[in-house]
Amino acid sequence: MSSLSKLRIIPLGGLDEIGKNMMLLEYEQDIIVIDCGSIFPKEDMLGVDLVIPDASYLIGKKDCIRGYLFTHGHEDHIGAAPYILRQAPAPVYGTKLTMALLDLKFKEYRVTGIPMNIINPRDTIQLQSFTVTFIKVNHSIAGAVAIAVTCPAGTVVISGDFKIDYTPVDGEIIDLASFAALGDRGVMAFLCESTNVERTGYTISEMKVGETFEKLYQEARGRVIVAQFASNIHRMQMIIDSAIRYRRKVCFVGRSMINVSRVAIQLGEMRIPQGYLIDIDEIDSYPDENLLIMTTGSQGEPMSGLTRMAFLEHRKLQIRPTDMVVISATPIPGNERFISRVINQLYRCGAQVIYDRLAEVHVSGHARQEELKLLHALVKPRYFIPIHGEYRMLWQHAELAESLGCDRTRIVIPDIGQVIEMDGETLSLAEVVPSGSLMVDGLGIGDVGNVVLRDRKHLSQDGLIIAVMAIDRDSNTLISGPDIISRGFVYVREKEDIIESTRELVRHIVQVSKHEDNYDMNSLKNKIKDDLHRYIYDKLKRNPMILPIIVEI
Repeated sequence: MSSLSKLRIIPLGGLDEIGKNMMLLEYEQDIIVIDCGSIFPKEDMLGVDLVIPDASYLIGKKDCIRGYLFTHGHEDHIGAAPYILRQAPAPVYGTKLTMALLDLKFKEYRVTGIPMNIINPRDTIQLQSFTVTFIKVNHSIAGAVAIAVTCPAGTVVISGDFKIDYTPVDGEIIDLASFAALGDRGVMAFLCESTNVERTGYTISEMKVGETFEKLYQEARGRVIVAQFASNIHRMQMIIDSAIRYRRKVCFVGRSMINVSRVAIQLGEMRIPQGYLIDIDEIDSYPDENLLIMTTGSQGEPMSGLTRMAFLEHRKLQIRPTDMVVISATPIPGNERFISRVINQLYRCGAQVIYDRLAEVHVSGHARQEELKLLHALVKPRYFIPIHGEYRMLWQHAELAESLGCDRTRIVIPDIGQVIEMDGETLSLAEVVPSGSLMVDGLGIGDVGNVVLRDRKHLSQDGLIIAVMAIDRDSNTLISGPDIISRGFVYVREKEDIIESTRELVRHIVQVSKHEDNYDMNSLKNKIKDDLHRYIYDKLKRNPMILPIIVEI
């Protein structure tokens, strides 16, 4: 076959990392995009709000995009959508809750003109060369689907995030029959999530969390405050149903919690009897034992509702010794320190704190080994590509597939940006396209790079010294200054001798330098930085950032 008749599978995120999921399928002049997610910044990404995939390859072919298909509404699958669709717009497809959450994001970021298409499980749509079928799966959010894509080069199945739950909250179990039917017709490549591949057995049913909360309400002496992901509508419904049985009013705290719950109620995905939903301003009108507060902050985010309550920074809510605080989540890798900090502070406030190490207040939304094996057995792919996981997870998923009879030569563990080509008979690696991560800081996208992060890290560790002075342009003589400004370096009042000696050193450098043959402002600035660096390190063994500011008059 010619190269134009090959299906090109291009991962732009979700490999060797948890989050930032994004996959391109390209056939001739048609491209569809599966998910468009973000990831939390790492600890050394100081000041960065969000990390999204580098979609420059996609943006360069934006006229070929036939649609964005979303498996579900978690941030690691939709978080980058407003940034990328602003530059490469195309119709979007997903279930009703996913589309509602995307619509919220588009409105928040003022992205307009994107056609929104609601689909249901088992729907099939045609996007030029691609026939796309959506398959119901269970996950920790309503409306999760897997996606099967067929083109002349064969069929590809993308699992999305899933688990096999025989007693889901909404009563709708994963559509195993559709996976089996695809397997019987023939699947060329299976792309399956790997998040929980390290764990044996089966994932516990979400209903187990509901049983735990029934017991907790019996023990609670005052308010019950629950922190969880705002998108986990099914769990919220179970927690609220139990609360109503104990005659507790329900209050949502935190912007995302309020927004998502409002959308879920409008869509009928969440049901709260009339008179039980109250506003935060009404809390003081009810006894503590009649209140359930649902809040953000399950990952210890600094500006979340729970964190502000714990550190007495919330305008209307503070933690009381009679409160029972339940953290219904597990730490996303990298967030452990933030959560520990909040839990410790909650204990200092005297609250009773319940988290996953103490009770079954959280179950994963991701499949363990036995569930993964079942899906592999049903799909029966010719080739297997593990996705959605750190490298060790992808490797272990490859070993699991091999143990099920998949030949190792038919298993591909790609890198982000690695093009995989499929022609109906074989699957092979092609070129590597531009890829990676873009850091979002405020309104800036991609303008914070390694140099900026290095400077921020330097500032955070050793502080800053600014030497400000005015110099006569004709005589190169010092007219005023130098003034020494310290930020994060030393407390000036306690180190006046250091500041004064630094000022004298700069004055001396200016006087000596003006007689040198190669005198210019750039060389003078470099001389000040180098000499001050040596002097300060010799005196204090510190390396502050040094910034000379010279005004020529």
